[in-house]
Amino acid sequence: MAGMTLTEKILARASNEDVVQAGEIIDATVDWCMTNDATTHISIDIFQKLVKEKRLFNPDKTIFVIDHNVPSESIKTTQVQNKMRHFARTHGVHLHDGEGVCHQLLLEQYVLPGQVVIGADSHTCTMGSVGAFGAGVGSTDFVATMVTGKIWLMVPKTLKFNLYNSFRDGVYARDLVLKIIGDITSSGATYMAMEFGEPVSRDLSVDDRITLCNMGVEAGAKNAIIEADEKTLQFLESCRGNVDGYKIYKSDPDCIYHKVYEYDLSQVEPAIAMPHEVDKYNLVKNLEGMEINQGFIGSCNNGRIESLRIAARILKNKKVHPKVKLIISPASRSVYFQALQEGLIEVFLTSGAMVVNPNCSVCFGSCQGVLGKGDVLLSTGTRNFKGRAGSPDSFVYLASAATVAASSITGKVIDPRNDL
Repeated sequence: MAGMTLTEKILARASNEDVVQAGEIIDATVDWCMTNDATTHISIDIFQKLVKEKRLFNPDKTIFVIDHNVPSESIKTTQVQNKMRHFARTHGVHLHDGEGVCHQLLLEQYVLPGQVVIGADSHTCTMGSVGAFGAGVGSTDFVATMVTGKIWLMVPKTLKFNLYNSFRDGVYARDLVLKIIGDITSSGATYMAMEFGEPVSRDLSVDDRITLCNMGVEAGAKNAIIEADEKTLQFLESCRGNVDGYKIYKSDPDCIYHKVYEYDLSQVEPAIAMPHEVDKYNLVKNLEGMEINQGFIGSCNNGRIESLRIAARILKNKKVHPKVKLIISPASRSVYFQALQEGLIEVFLTSGAMVVNPNCSVCFGSCQGVLGKGDVLLSTGTRNFKGRAGSPDSFVYLASAATVAASSITGKVIDPRNDL
């Protein structure tokens, strides 16, 4: 029998099996289950209606995060969030209220390599950046997981993405993942695992790994993953001190991949995803000169310290164009504090950018920087669907923090490798 992939090994451990294979249905024990204010009220209603014994399997393994509409912009939203707060306190689950984006908080405070994480949010695939299995589910499946501590899963086939060489100046992991999604399309990895591998995956920073894994769902993936290593452990220890209880898995040399892709990072160029699909790939240089009136740097994809440093280097001693509103939202309080200590926030404010609290912000499009008819947003958010950030008659383009920062200065899309 052939060996197992990284994803298969984690799911074998979680289902108490020696071996699992792609296509097999398993009953997996879940290490963490998470939900946020976008849908938790639905899960609570399902719980109250269908669960006879109003108990959770393990409250200490359940995490509620209020991050999508923070601070609340309406009475209706406040009522939804109050329902979350009451349930969390009644049942003793972890509650994070306005501390940052759920996926960032999970990485900073909870998830370890080799674990299984289920979230009522599609970008839970972000957990693969530290060598864990993370997958998004609907509200009903989330309630079942919260109550039983287990979930039925079909073991996904795995797509392998081998990465070679290094990025050139002005090119980043964000550009790579937009290219990959453009190449394989938004359905190219449907219910599959996307595994990013050697030879240079170890050279990628954890921030880069988060960027790659976070967007896996935009290609339809069930999960995305990178093998954990010393960098992973250093990141986790920097967030929470000594860590233990983790398990680092590696794909077997003779495992079976559904398909293998090869990417030469030195050939990647600044990328842009055009409205209204994430796989509508183009090169920034092809859209140079297109006017924008809003920029956004943040979200669970690009709100971490490395992206903020990149943006600050470009914005330092320059001004945001008078016709552009640039909004910057750090991914968590800890990222915000670090940006403060490094002087990045001062750079942003001096440039004319607006720095807002850690939350989903413009990416979710319901409480900050909401777009009006005809508005054009250049964003580091996760999606550019029609109406994603406000009016259905607005336009959202996705790009790197460097491209957003540079374009916010000129008021027009510009290749960040150009001199400003």
